[in-house]
Amino acid sequence: MSYIKMKRWAGSSLLLSALLAIAGCSLTPDYVKPDLGLPTAFKEAPLSPQEAGTWKTATPSEQLARGAWWTVFNDAALNDLETQAMAANQSVAAAAARLKEARGLQEAARSGFFPTLDSGFGPTREKVSPASLGLTPDNSTAPQTLWRAQASVSYEVDLFGRVAATAAASKADADQSAALYRSVLLALQADVAENYYKLRELDSEADVFTKTVALREQTLKLVQHRFDDGDISELDLAQAKSELATARSDELGVARMRAASEHSLAVLLGKTPAQFSMVADPIVPVDVTVPAGLPSSLLERRPDIAAAERAMAAANSRIGIARAAYFPSLNLTGAGGFESGTLGELFNWSSRVFLLGPLAGTALTIPIFDGGARSGNLANARAKYEEQVADYRQQVLVAFQEVEDNLSNLRLLDEQIKQQDQAVAASSRAAQLSQTQYTEGTVAYLDVIDSQRTVLQAQRADVQLVGAQMVSRVDLIRALGGGWEGSPAVQIDPATTPAPQVAAR
Repeated sequence: MSYIKMKRWAGSSLLLSALLAIAGCSLTPDYVKPDLGLPTAFKEAPLSPQEAGTWKTATPSEQLARGAWWTVFNDAALNDLETQAMAANQSVAAAAARLKEARGLQEAARSGFFPTLDSGFGPTREKVSPASLGLTPDNSTAPQTLWRAQASVSYEVDLFGRVAATAAASKADADQSAALYRSVLLALQADVAENYYKLRELDSEADVFTKTVALREQTLKLVQHRFDDGDISELDLAQAKSELATARSDELGVARMRAASEHSLAVLLGKTPAQFSMVADPIVPVDVTVPAGLPSSLLERRPDIAAAERAMAAANSRIGIARAAYFPSLNLTGAGGFESGTLGELFNWSSRVFLLGPLAGTALTIPIFDGGARSGNLANARAKYEEQVADYRQQVLVAFQEVEDNLSNLRLLDEQIKQQDQAVAASSRAAQLSQTQYTEGTVAYLDVIDSQRTVLQAQRADVQLVGAQMVSRVDLIRALGGGWEGSPAVQIDPATTPAPQVAAR
């Protein structure tokens, strides 16, 4: 080897060694979660001095199973509905498919860490021009067929962390999809429980109206009898008929709302309304205490917060991808195999060929000018990250609001129900007295009507408050991110849980 060739080889080797030495350098900014300034306790659930000493920084634990939290209500019908919903709800099926998509993209992104290997076989028919061979124009060349069987390999050296940043962003995207899947699952579980208790609340209202209609019918018989005896005017009879008709109309209104609620529940179960029905059963309040825990644990458990945080991490990694575009990229390429003019000679040892890229099997691409495309992409990546940070902060604020709302709802509803129970008892007693006095002829029928209306309103309000209390308990569990320690375990990963039934292709 001549001195000049040796010098060129040494220079090329030195450059290659230098490039390989900086391989893996990352341009991705260090990822740090923003400081949120969280309170040490919820406003509606202050901690005792002993509990206040247990404050800790939030640590990622969103992937932990939430448990079958609905079983705390000890309702077999609700347990069965939750099982049906998780097996057939189409929103969960779509979320599971999106998670599988994200995991597929993550797998594709990770392939950048490995070389690609391809092979090919086939003939090529070609005719070379005389000029390319240095012949005069009056000469001609014959067409020929070349047979090739070869393999090629290529590999991008991750000089400035572009491949690693792409894989990190893809992993964060997959983690975000997993959190969103859990968020959809939690929303489904809570929606089923809420719809169930709303349905039971309407059953209780229907029961109130059934008893009210029966009472109105008895009252009408009494009024009719007194009218026939000439003790009262026709006005009292007309008012009694009006009250009965109104009660029946209101009863049908409740039946209409119940039908719509039952249809909504059917869709949550992945069924058509014609395929689902529930026997009427009045609501039974269940005294369940839901521990609010520490505010820091809310960030650990809420799947929507985890999804927002993972989106923020993915956006941070994409800043590194955009930065890496300013720096050279290094691709190692090579090919080898056999080439001959006939198929019979293709695999002879003398037919072997190989090809390496320039610079000892490397291809170094150095960006020079792109009209501002890279700077635009970098600005876009940074703005996306700022957007995700803002979305994360907002999601945390909304989560705290939802927890505080439901804590205050439960605190106030408990006292409101006690007062409403007293109102029901007092109005019922007033109605009994007015009915007795009317029978004795000491009060007008209008007093009876007013007292009966008051009883009906009080009973309906009482039932609605009980329903609101049960829904608030479900909403608090939803706001806290699902179940808590000690809840029965339940599988929630689509990789290990049978997917809901969807149309096959």
